[in-house]
Amino acid sequence: MNFEGKAHLFGDDINTDYIISSRRKRDTLDEVALARYLMEDLDPSFAASVSPGDILVAGKNFGCGSAMEIATLVIRGAGIPVVIAKSFARTFFRNGINCGILLVTCDTGLIKSGDLVAVGSNDDFTSVTVNGKRIYSGAALPASMRSIIESGGLVSYMRNSQGFSN
Repeated sequence: MNFEGKAHLFGDDINTDYIISSRRKRDTLDEVALARYLMEDLDPSFAASVSPGDILVAGKNFGCGSAMEIATLVIRGAGIPVVIAKSFARTFFRNGINCGILLVTCDTGLIKSGDLVAVGSNDDFTSVTVNGKRIYSGAALPASMRSIIESGGLVSYMRNSQGFSN
């Protein structure tokens, strides 16, 4: 499984309310409908600039703040399969994995907005290539987390590999 897309760059301490404002959850919890508000408090035009397959790139402590799962769902609803950051808030990290988003922890200092970023040219999703040049090796995920991501999230993983049904 490989991912490749245009980088969208954010800084440190991007909290879950920046990802999706709490006020937006009053009308719906539909991740695709809410995707049009992704990062609106930081950049009102951001959601319109995202194409399916694009990749979020951030600094330290991405996803800090409240533990609302909708923050990861909205990223997925926008068609973003990967977030690369220097570090992630613990709850956001687990929510992201459970929602099937690949979260790569590595130094992001050389990545610029608009760069073509590829992740996953090996089995453990640690290779990060920018504009065709491999520049980073991210932290490896345990096999169980890789399986959840490859299944499209925890619910799909449980249905497909653990014999659970609706």
